[in-house]
Amino acid sequence: MEENMKANLPEFILKDQINGHKGQIDLNLYFKQSGQSENYYLNKYDLALNEGKPLEAGHKYLVIAPSETPGKNNVFKRENVAEAIEVFKKHTGNVELAVGKDAADKTRLASMEEGKINYVEKDFARTFRNPPLPQTIWVERGKGFTASQSVNLIEGRAVYREDMLTQGGTPYRAWMKLDLDGPRDRHMNFNLNQYHDPSYGFNLKEVLDKFNIKELENPKDREKLEAQLKNGDRPIITVEKNGEQVKLHIEAVPRYSQLNMFAANGRPEKREQFLKEPALNKPVTKSKGKEVSTSQGLGI
Repeated sequence: MEENMKANLPEFILKDQINGHKGQIDLNLYFKQSGQSENYYLNKYDLALNEGKPLEAGHKYLVIAPSETPGKNNVFKRENVAEAIEVFKKHTGNVELAVGKDAADKTRLASMEEGKINYVEKDFARTFRNPPLPQTIWVERGKGFTASQSVNLIEGRAVYREDMLTQGGTPYRAWMKLDLDGPRDRHMNFNLNQYHDPSYGFNLKEVLDKFNIKELENPKDREKLEAQLKNGDRPIITVEKNGEQVKLHIEAVPRYSQLNMFAANGRPEKREQFLKEPALNKPVTKSKGKEVSTSQGLGI
């Protein structure tokens, strides 16, 4: 950032990667200089979930193609898998897509001969066929989803926001979740489903109190747990199973006014076994609230 600002570039993009529960999340951060001053602004960033194997430290995606100099190759390095696939597919001759520290230390992912793809590594095939599309997150005067919240959204979890505004400027609170199963909008972003608080009916404190979770016994631990869940995280909790204390991951599911629980290996656990009172034969209570869907294209 500092180097680009010193060079007085009118705009530039910085890249980053974050390892999530479901894969690597690639981020592009867009900086633009003001037309009236030397100030730079971060008004948006985008992120894409690559569910394939995350990059190892010091590794990059490599597109290797012959150069005009006989016996030498051009090596195009990318940290974003979708960009690497795009560069690879634009070539028309003999070219290789790989991952590694450099061309001498690489693992081949795909190859092309005379413009025709002749090899795609098995574990990379799904990512190669369907490169991850980015989700744009807009920032308005320093307000918006943080990077960690955006990672949780793109992985399918809900995030709680207390600083939302209606088009008329009225503040409200809501749980937000990307509709990953629905179509993208005209800006090619997923729509956001909103579960307004308190009208939708999901009360995190009340739902937590239904379960025998050790962290709820200590006020500070409880406060931390609630904050992590509202951020969309999957915090670790302590519960009792078969007479022994075990650690599980937990996440908030506002749509169904529930919690999901997972073992360390990601396997779902039946939450009913950790209830303070067994829920056998109890009717399911549906929320009276209304799910609201909004477009992310104009900024949230």
